[in-house]
Amino acid sequence: MANVTKKEIVEKIAQNTGITQVDVKLVIESFLQAISDSLKEQRNIELRGFGRYKTRKRKARLARNPRTGEPVEVIEGLRPVFEPSRELKQYISET
Repeated sequence: MANVTKKEIVEKIAQNTGITQVDVKLVIESFLQAISDSLKEQRNIELRGFGRYKTRKRKARLARNPRTGEPVEVIEGLRPVFEPSRELKQYISET
């Protein structure tokens, strides 16, 4: 199972809409930047029928380097999280 790249998404949307790939790429990059900016401001993004992007606080903890086995301190911070909607879950499970 191969990953889908941004280029492939741009090509597919351009084919389906008749909009140039340059314009589609600009829209997609602007969309992704808007999501990133909102998450940086700790604001949730809800896309009805698709899912929700939000941030979660990760506590500081002591982890272990899997190669060396040495303990590593992981600092507290925010991490982005995606929660799919019920509709998306149903759509995926139908295939």
